[in-house]
Amino acid sequence: MCAKATMEEFEALLEESFEIDTPDEGSVVKGTVLAIESGQAIIDVGYKMEGRVDLKEFAAPGQEAELAVGDTVEVFLEHVENARGEAVISHDKARREAAWDRLEKSYEAEERVEGAMFGRVKGGFTVDLGGAVAFLPGSQVDVRPVRDAGPLMGLAQPFQILKMDRRRGNIVVSRRAILEELRAEQRAEIVGKLAEGDAVDGVVKNITEYGAFVDLGGVDGLLHVTDMAWRRVNHPSEILTIGETVKVQVIKINRDTHRISLGMKQLQDDPWSNVEERFPLESVQKGRVTNITDYGAFVELEPGVEGLVHISEMSWTKKNLHPGKIVSTSQEVDVMVLEIDTVKRRVSLGLKQTMGNPWENFQSAFPVGTEVEGEVKNITEFGLFIGLDGDIDGMVHLSDLDWNRSGEEAMGDYTKGDMVRAVVTDVDAEKERISLSIKALDGDPFVDATSGVKRGAVVTVTVTSIEDGGIEVEYDGMKAFIRRSDLSRDRAEQRPERFSVGDSLDARVTSIDKASRRLGLSIKAREIAEEKEAVQQYGSSDSGASLGDILGAALKSQDDV
Repeated sequence: MCAKATMEEFEALLEESFEIDTPDEGSVVKGTVLAIESGQAIIDVGYKMEGRVDLKEFAAPGQEAELAVGDTVEVFLEHVENARGEAVISHDKARREAAWDRLEKSYEAEERVEGAMFGRVKGGFTVDLGGAVAFLPGSQVDVRPVRDAGPLMGLAQPFQILKMDRRRGNIVVSRRAILEELRAEQRAEIVGKLAEGDAVDGVVKNITEYGAFVDLGGVDGLLHVTDMAWRRVNHPSEILTIGETVKVQVIKINRDTHRISLGMKQLQDDPWSNVEERFPLESVQKGRVTNITDYGAFVELEPGVEGLVHISEMSWTKKNLHPGKIVSTSQEVDVMVLEIDTVKRRVSLGLKQTMGNPWENFQSAFPVGTEVEGEVKNITEFGLFIGLDGDIDGMVHLSDLDWNRSGEEAMGDYTKGDMVRAVVTDVDAEKERISLSIKALDGDPFVDATSGVKRGAVVTVTVTSIEDGGIEVEYDGMKAFIRRSDLSRDRAEQRPERFSVGDSLDARVTSIDKASRRLGLSIKAREIAEEKEAVQQYGSSDSGASLGDILGAALKSQDDV
């Protein structure tokens, strides 16, 4: 009876066991820690099944596992039974499955997720997202490149999921997106408290060629190099250093982009406010050369007030030299204020005006008629250029080389580099011209020859040449020409060939033209004058005397004398 009852109970229990559903492989089940031994936890997952899990699966990255007998844990059932008759289970996979479910919901809702960086891999880092491992690219660690990521390892912090693929088990996250979002919120808050015109303190964060970025307590503003000082600043590093605290003024705020423009000079007095009073026109000022260009040099009169000396105002004589050949950077110079434009903030300066006009100086030192000496600097088709005091040139025109020879012929007497003497004949300071004469050194033979001669006088000349149109004669070393019509009162005697070279004859002076240096002579005029004089003294043909009688008497009277 007892044996029969026992058999029935066993069959009932066996039937009951068959009726219990065994969990599916690949599902997450709950289990109880039965024991901990040899670095493993023995876990009862029910259904008459036990399995083993390494303790490290229960530990957070870089920490020890906190697990005790009796604890209830979730595990992933991979296989119901292995070769040893134990269930194959995993706590990591259970966490991963739960994590994927949670992360997918966060990804769809665009929510942040909590995680910790625990490893370094090629191109970035690995992040534990509470069971699921994600990849954090190096470019997504921070808003700026991170040299040492050590302090970030193992630190629980928020991340943004950029993309995920459960089938492939890929998750990509970003820490930078969180920082940029926080930064944008901070910027919006800070910018909202700022107003254009505010004076605030900031720290120089970075310096570039065109300016400096100043941290205003969570938001950066650009301090452009032109707004650092009223004076010229070639590079921001001249007046700023990284880490320095500076007071700046908010010039402009773009509420959409949160861009802020800053200025330092706006907090200082504007040196252009009364520049015309401090630097009157035509006043001579001391300044410092700050910059040299192809078209001139910039000279700082005082910090913030800078003027341009145009190349045309740098030298009276050096017209084609580069400004750098005349002045040098940082050189102290005297300049004259030529023009001020307060609207455009421009000052035109002159360097040569402080040195005096060399042509005016020459005119004072060497008035017309003064004899000078200089070197032949250049020979042209129209004359010689002579170097004079003050680094200027004077010109001897072809017509001023010789009294008797042509300019072309006289030019052969001179070569470049010769030292010559000349007489100043004209100085035009406005046109920057000086006229010289070499032939004037010996005086004007025409003036010398005619100094005691008046128009109407009778002079004795010597025939030097016989021409078809008349004869060439010489008087006191000066040449003159008597035309055919002036050779005689009698037309029949107006023949040049009746004269011979070397003949001496008397002629009447009809004109003295000093401008053209011509002496007008006439034998005919002399004869007519003599006849008129004889008539006046001895009567006329109208009174009964013949012309022969009159002239004969006149000649006899001259012989008696």
